Amino acid sequence: MAVKKAKKMVNPEKIRGDIRYGDLYKPGGKVRKRREWRGVKDTLYDYSRWLGIMFTLGKFIAVPRNVKGMLRYRWMANYLAVPMMVDRHTQGLRGEYLRMCHTEQDLIIIDVAKLLNNLFRGDRRIGKDKAFSDKVVLVDENEMTAVMMGFPTLKGLSRETPSTYVSVLLNQHAAEHYIDVAQEYGLAGDVCPMPEAEAGVSIDDDAPVLGKCAIQCNTTCDGSLLGNGVISRRLEKEDGIPVFQLPAPLRHREDDVQEYAAEEIRRAIKFIEEQTGEKWDWEYYFECARRVNIATRARNEWLDMNRTEYPQIFGSNLALYTETNYMAICGKVPEFEKADKKLMKLARKAYAKHKMAAPEYRHRAIVWGVQSHFYMDFLVWLLNCWGIVPLTDMLSMINTEMIAETDTPENREKAYYDMAWLTENMIMRNRTHGGYRVLLDELFEYVEMFNADMIILWEHITCKALDGMHGLFEDKARELGIPLVWVDHQLFDPRVVSRQGVRDQVNTFMRTVMQEEPLDPSLEVLEDGNSW
Repeated sequence: MAVKKAKKMVNPEKIRGDIRYGDLYKPGGKVRKRREWRGVKDTLYDYSRWLGIMFTLGKFIAVPRNVKGMLRYRWMANYLAVPMMVDRHTQGLRGEYLRMCHTEQDLIIIDVAKLLNNLFRGDRRIGKDKAFSDKVVLVDENEMTAVMMGFPTLKGLSRETPSTYVSVLLNQHAAEHYIDVAQEYGLAGDVCPMPEAEAGVSIDDDAPVLGKCAIQCNTTCDGSLLGNGVISRRLEKEDGIPVFQLPAPLRHREDDVQEYAAEEIRRAIKFIEEQTGEKWDWEYYFECARRVNIATRARNEWLDMNRTEYPQIFGSNLALYTETNYMAICGKVPEFEKADKKLMKLARKAYAKHKMAAPEYRHRAIVWGVQSHFYMDFLVWLLNCWGIVPLTDMLSMINTEMIAETDTPENREKAYYDMAWLTENMIMRNRTHGGYRVLLDELFEYVEMFNADMIILWEHITCKALDGMHGLFEDKARELGIPLVWVDHQLFDPRVVSRQGVRDQVNTFMRTVMQEEPLDPSLEVLEDGNSW
């Protein structure tokens, strides 16, 4: 496999507004000195979307039970930082890129607000709506929600998503308390902090209590299994909520495990029917399957664009939206179909004009590994500071196949295998399971496919699945002559490796190995250790 060196590209358009983005940060504080100036048109648009976000937050807090939720649950304080999170991920964006980002992130904010409202509505402590709670099936944050695609009258809700995952996107320090709680309880400190924090929320009695039953999956690693064990024990023994364990095969690319995988989907659906009294609705399932295919086709076209000299939906615009739309939504929310179509229209428009998101593209990178770039806008920083275009990342390279979307007897049988396939290929699990073929070999296939000339490889310190292959990655990159940047971090715990500690690793590599100077020197060192 011969990898061609990508050529440096300069944006012919003048980037209006701020050009030293580091100057916007307030040293040692939690906010910026001022909002970013993007030219009249884009600044007005960005401000209007900021008002829209404030309206969503105001509408949420106007419900009395949601005020109770903010006072009851420690992690809810992090939601005060929602506008700042969006500002971080829109940094430097103009035109179609700014609109694509807001289309994605604003919709995610609305969806999370609905999730929180539903959790508090059914919570035995706050909303106390038992009739609603009996229509709730709890699903863990790391699993596909495909088994809910045939239950139009039920709500599949995740408690871990708002309490742990989203809260860390808003505030990098959000999970530290719960990590400490879990370790004080006796859980090992050398496992992934993400499931450990989720377990800590449950141990700390800081999770809403609701639902008729729950579904857990053998998700990404032993740490996830450990966390699920703690959570399920409390659900069953204290809260009286029965839990079904959905075990997806580890060798998920092998044909001989698919019948087993499909049978587990059947058992999970039967469990939900027995616990809730609801029946599987094939018409609703195929409606959701059609939307899943729309999202898959859109993502495939975005990835095709990113293989060209003019990538359009990449970096944070691709990563966070893909994760939300693919796993949590899974065709069940019509608004995401509308967003997919709008995003495609914007991407095609920008592509036709050969638009670029930064003044200069120096390198085309594949970002791989267990990542923490959401809570520190790492991908946006790569683009603006060093001109490195993050074409795609490991968590965005998921299912690319169409599933059956027409209601026929044959497709009803195939649907169980489709749902199993989606579950097996959920975010991250499809790389941390299945052997070195999916984790190592396919990375370098994507390097060639996307004509990348650099790899940014996250090294999550306590991720046993990926760190054990450190030497294999280096050997392969050396063989092909591809610069590979290792970035140490500790997911959800910036006390181990700070934001600046992550950036310094890239800064050192670019200056010493690549012999380059930053596009924007003001971003090289940022005093944002205390910021959201």
